[in-house]
Amino acid sequence: MKLDPAAWLDRPGMHSLLDALDAKGGASRFVGGAVRDLAFGHPVSDLDLATRFPPAEVIARLDAARIKSVPTGLAHGTITAISSGTVVEVTTLRSDVTTDGRRATVAFTNDWAADAARRDFTINALYADPLSGEVSDPAGQGLADLAARHVRFIGLPLDRIAEDHLRILRFFRFHARFATGAPDAPALAACAARANDLMALSRERIADELLKLLALPDPLPTVAIMIEHGIFRPVLPEIDDAAPLAALSTAEQTASIPADTLRRLAALLPRDSLIAEKIAVRLKLSLKARKRLSQAADPTDLGPPQAHAYRLGTESAIDRLLLAGRPVDAAAIADWPLPRLPMSGGDLIARGLPKGPIVARTLKAIEQQWLDAGFPTGSAFDRIATEAIAVATASR
Repeated sequence: MKLDPAAWLDRPGMHSLLDALDAKGGASRFVGGAVRDLAFGHPVSDLDLATRFPPAEVIARLDAARIKSVPTGLAHGTITAISSGTVVEVTTLRSDVTTDGRRATVAFTNDWAADAARRDFTINALYADPLSGEVSDPAGQGLADLAARHVRFIGLPLDRIAEDHLRILRFFRFHARFATGAPDAPALAACAARANDLMALSRERIADELLKLLALPDPLPTVAIMIEHGIFRPVLPEIDDAAPLAALSTAEQTASIPADTLRRLAALLPRDSLIAEKIAVRLKLSLKARKRLSQAADPTDLGPPQAHAYRLGTESAIDRLLLAGRPVDAAAIADWPLPRLPMSGGDLIARGLPKGPIVARTLKAIEQQWLDAGFPTGSAFDRIATEAIAVATASR
């Protein structure tokens, strides 16, 4: 296979970087996502360059070429090179010495096959000559799996999972993104057998992989497979039914509202705001994400769609309405400008109410009546305010 090298060669500073790392002499090749994505016809974002040069020589060569180097992962042989604004991760060829399921101790090598053997999936162990675009496949199955759109572990799946437990979740994400047909049978069996290994991972890493999966165009079939085989059970037992995710997808399409990652996660969680918030805390999501998941999972019906938007904000209102199976109502507020209550506490005081709790109570009553009436303005709103002020004055 030969790829169009313009995907990286046209980037600023790339030729200088490749010259510094002797790409012409075969000492450095692009690897991983840059090769895989280009082969699949996807945009190339992150650039990873594998090199035979040890880290110290990489730094020396970059310095000699006046290319900025940042030792972002020196113990694992990774140097971030910044050439005329183009960022490339440069990593020395390596093999694993020891692993514990989360991190590895590595030894540097000049053997492309040894470097390929430590990677996760065959389609991620393809190397491309930066100048010609010619792809090499040291692991031996990557090109065939690429053509078949098949995600397969390199070597024995149980060995790869033992090296890094996160590969369980990565397998399903890569299957959802790149594969067609059923998952690789040995890989699926190994992931199901070792699902408890996920308990050793930080919840941040689990959340990151889960959200990446849910951000894909169609994660539903893969999520259903994961539920069926108990993948979530050790760390997210609350995710036990894919049907709400399917219903959400249908509602989004009906409303012509784009899919949303957090909304998809909310669909997989119980319809209980407290449980959803606890899960969000467990996954160490941001405060904003926690609030949104909690609001989405709350089954409370706030009435008309505009009332939902006013009380929750448009984003959370759309979440709740779509999850409640109200796509038409969600669509109705997608571009609806949120109104502001045309009165303040100061206005009430100016109209004769004394300062104190009575002002807050009256303003709240006016707001509720205004909302129930459909957010009227002008004389219609003035009548609501006048009546509420009169009631408040009489009750003093």
